[in-house]
Amino acid sequence: MPYINVSTSVEVDDKNKFLEEISILISSLTNKSERFVMAKLDDNCEIYFEDNSPSCFLEIKSIGSLNPSEMAKPISNFIYEKIGIPMDKIYISFEDVPASNWAWNGKTFG
Repeated sequence: MPYINVSTSVEVDDKNKFLEEISILISSLTNKSERFVMAKLDDNCEIYFEDNSPSCFLEIKSIGSLNPSEMAKPISNFIYEKIGIPMDKIYISFEDVPASNWAWNGKTFG
């Protein structure tokens, strides 16, 4: 934890670099070690959001450390800068997960 899942209708050229850079961003925004950030990318997928223009949906889950009102803009800026999707075509879902519902290394965090 944290976990970020990026689904986008555009094809991301350098997937590994994109995943590394978004992991660094999420680590800095949550003040959690990059070692524990998991990032997933589903690119070139079918998404309809008002029309078929490029769009993106991000799911961010973490045990605490989420501040959606402060995180939405830098994450949206990152998506726009890296893959060119305008902010009005980006949805972000934030979920604060109880420590007892998140496991790693064979046990829960709480």
